[in-house]
Amino acid sequence: MDRRRFSLNVAGVAGALALGGAGLPGRARAQGAAPVEGHDFQALAKPVAVPPGGTIEVIEFFWYACPHCFAFEPLLEAWLARLPVDVHFRRVPVGFDARKKVHQRIFYTWEALGLVDKMHYKTFTRFHVQKKPVDTLEDMLLFARESGLDPDKVSAAWRGFGTDVKCKDADRLTDAYDIQFMPEMGIAGRFVAVAQPEQGPASVLASTDWLLDRVRHGR
Repeated sequence: MDRRRFSLNVAGVAGALALGGAGLPGRARAQGAAPVEGHDFQALAKPVAVPPGGTIEVIEFFWYACPHCFAFEPLLEAWLARLPVDVHFRRVPVGFDARKKVHQRIFYTWEALGLVDKMHYKTFTRFHVQKKPVDTLEDMLLFARESGLDPDKVSAAWRGFGTDVKCKDADRLTDAYDIQFMPEMGIAGRFVAVAQPEQGPASVLASTDWLLDRVRHGR
């Protein structure tokens, strides 16, 4: 599958962060325009099975080394702070190539140890602020030590069977949702909300909210 890269210049990132800080998730929402299929979102030809339970599943597809995902993270956290009770959110790291598969394993290691809240944004910061990527298990163990974590527990979680299973499931979901850019959001097993270069990564949240309303109304 051809994995395209979402191109966003520095000015676009700054604009997106400004919009997020003002509580405006994207240009389309600010202007009151509905997202356009084929541009702002894609409807899946084959729906993806979602967990039972009555809530609407929303998935963020991301990559730790992606600068656009890093810019998106504070906006996403603000969006999650007002998450409706009928929405279930989760993160899925992409594994398009060998390096991304290593980064995929970082997230599921934190998840296995119950450390996502503590380490998720810290991992982004290590990549994009400290400029110290975690590209090997050795990098991960150094990061663990510097963060006051037990490297033996981190190594065990990294190598664990449960982590292997979750990485395979992440690959399955990435393919099922036909993920092309980062960040993207999968909604209800039916749609993918896509950030637009001219609007910044915040635009994906405007499309996500619009698609959630569409799902709620059975459309």
